[in-house]
Amino acid sequence: MMQPLRPVSSPAAVLSQLPIGTIPIGLALQYLLYAVFAFWAVYSIVIVYHWLKYSHDSRIAFPAIALHLFLSVALMAWALSGTLLV
Repeated sequence: MMQPLRPVSSPAAVLSQLPIGTIPIGLALQYLLYAVFAFWAVYSIVIVYHWLKYSHDSRIAFPAIALHLFLSVALMAWALSGTLLV
């Protein structure tokens, strides 16, 4: 009969080894938002390329792409600025 696997160490022991207390939460959040922004930029480039390649002269393509880029950059700039004003 097979026995269940036993972890080498508990998850709490692994988490205690991470330098969580040395990095301020605000800085960690900022780096997370930078990573999200980088992922968004690559994703947007791929989407724009495919939309322009396969849309076959769609009249809505350029305005929709411009609106997407403007709103996305505005939201990311607001998120990275750290201001709480809406």
